[in-house]
Amino acid sequence: MIYKLNLQLFASPGAGGGEKTEKATPKKRREARKKGQVFQSREISSALVLLFIFIGLKVFGNTIYTEIRGFTIEVLTEYPKLEDLFMPDVLARVFIDGAIVFFKCVGPILLIALLSGIIISYAQVGFLFTIETLKPQLSRISPINGFKRLFSMQGLVNLLKSILKVIAIGYITYVYLNGKTHAVLSLMDMDLIQISSFIAATVIDLAIRICVVLIVLGIFDFAYQWWQYEKEMKMTKQEVKEEYKQVEGNPEIKGKIRQKQRQMSMRRMMQEVPKADVIITNPTHFACALKYDADESPAPMLLAKGQDYVAIRIKEIAKEAKVEIVENKQLARAIYDTVDIGQEIPQHLYQAVAEVLAFVYSLKGKTKAG
Repeated sequence: MIYKLNLQLFASPGAGGGEKTEKATPKKRREARKKGQVFQSREISSALVLLFIFIGLKVFGNTIYTEIRGFTIEVLTEYPKLEDLFMPDVLARVFIDGAIVFFKCVGPILLIALLSGIIISYAQVGFLFTIETLKPQLSRISPINGFKRLFSMQGLVNLLKSILKVIAIGYITYVYLNGKTHAVLSLMDMDLIQISSFIAATVIDLAIRICVVLIVLGIFDFAYQWWQYEKEMKMTKQEVKEEYKQVEGNPEIKGKIRQKQRQMSMRRMMQEVPKADVIITNPTHFACALKYDADESPAPMLLAKGQDYVAIRIKEIAKEAKVEIVENKQLARAIYDTVDIGQEIPQHLYQAVAEVLAFVYSLKGKTKAG
């Protein structure tokens, strides 16, 4: 009997939809982040947390030993008979004292593990809270997807990482313990406490060295995970076009873009007001900022104009920059209605504008040709 298998079941997601050559857009990155699809290296995170835990054990080791030793001596001294420990009041007291000692010993280590885990995770992905990753997905239990993960590039990379870790840990352990040969032989002359201290110190020092090696391997994993994440986030040209259409077609987005453009245009216009020679006003409803430089243009140019609040703001900036303000209702309205910002005034307004400029120049005690 011959079975037919649809090989498309093993095709990568998105296959057939065009080659993914474009970098992910900010919109796609935001959507992926909402779903919990973020870039992080669990290898380097785990290695760093373990390193901090063992450093904590090294720092607080004497304190932990002192607490456990003191509790043990206290119990054995006060209750030399074993049957005394099973009395209800004694048992309760020993349990409470034991719990206090336990939290004194374990508390700092747990706090170090918790804080280091939070800080390292935040450093990689920032603050992120989502329940999307907790939702059940059939793809996670699909045998076909399981085979795909097992025989994929990611599966091969994970296998290589595991082999490298085993080799690295084995080598570090061999080298370290080989250097402790003489110390191990001298254990015969030590008492139980000294032997325990030696073993604890040796295990912690070895663990710290192993963690450092795992961090080095984790750096390579970090780079690989970043490359893999960027590759998975890539989009086809068609996806980019469709997203652009969606964003541009959204009235709310378009409104925000127009508002941002107006704000930028307004800021640029207000920056030109101090360069003006004169501000011609209505005087309350309109304001037009004019500049005349014979070397730049044959006629005066409109740098800024505004109505109501904008007109008031133009006059405020002009006062701060000590630009002359002249009231001429008809001329201000005519310039506002017929001249765009950055354009020269039309010929039919030459005479009126020339009279205003002549008046301003006379106030400033200077003359200009034209």
